[in-house]
Amino acid sequence: MSGFAEGEGELLTLTYAKPLPMRLDRWLVSQRPEQSRARIQKFIDAGYVRVNGVTGRAKTPLRPGDGVELWMPPPEPLPYLVAQPIPLDVLYEDSHLIVLNKPAGLTVHPAPGNRDGTLVNGLLHHCPDLPGIGGELRPGIVHRLDKDTTGCIVVAKSQEALVKLQVQIQTRIASREYLAVVHGQPAADAGTIVGAIGRHPVDRKKYAVVSDGSGRHARTHWRLVERLGDYALLRFKLDTGRTHQIRVHCAHMNHPIVGDPMYSRCRRLPLELPGQALHAVELALNHPISGERLVCEAPLPPVVTALLERLRRRGQPQRS
Repeated sequence: MSGFAEGEGELLTLTYAKPLPMRLDRWLVSQRPEQSRARIQKFIDAGYVRVNGVTGRAKTPLRPGDGVELWMPPPEPLPYLVAQPIPLDVLYEDSHLIVLNKPAGLTVHPAPGNRDGTLVNGLLHHCPDLPGIGGELRPGIVHRLDKDTTGCIVVAKSQEALVKLQVQIQTRIASREYLAVVHGQPAADAGTIVGAIGRHPVDRKKYAVVSDGSGRHARTHWRLVERLGDYALLRFKLDTGRTHQIRVHCAHMNHPIVGDPMYSRCRRLPLELPGQALHAVELALNHPISGERLVCEAPLPPVVTALLERLRRRGQPQRS
């Protein structure tokens, strides 16, 4: 095999010991949980895996006693991705993950037209081993927050942690709660918004609740925290994680988030804001290695605290 185990990289020698046959790709994923299945398949397609000395294929059946060699080349450098000394507000960190309090105005990962100055660039300066974890331009990113949404975000520092944390997000083992100041006051003190989210039928830059089958199921639970005259402070808990989910669902129930430049038509605000007054206040998850339950809380940004104080001074709000 040309190039097998040549140059830098890691050569692993394994023995298949299960009593029943199993596909090569599936077994390798079980043996190397820190590697994604897509990456394992890329190794196989590139000819980096041998079974009993013969180049393996993804569907090659393994039998008891088969010898498997896997050569893992070093991660390829990610294009346009450079480490930058961007200040990070760390809420929790160990060798497997880091939880940050993201400020407004900070994009999570590079994208066309926005190749640096992102959270990922700052993470690469803080954690030099991130390249290759998750691949492409999002090393270690488990979930994301919109550019102007603030608060808790978790980043994995190993492929194993990334895969396990993504599963927790998908299965709702990880819990995410948000605070937002919205226009108007809901009639009830709590509720659940269920509405599929898809591209807006007219403005393709926006999302909307759609009923034509083109959207993805989304569910948002909310409860009233405080009534503030013509505004209200709400707390949200997500069952799903669709793009702009809370922003779209709030606009759908006619209580758009204050300062939201995309989903709120009101431009006269009690206080100038950098964007929507939406804050990921709490993130709870099981540690991907130890299993310990971690609960991280991010304090409200000063501008949102100032907004709430100004609204409270306008009257005597009733607390729920």
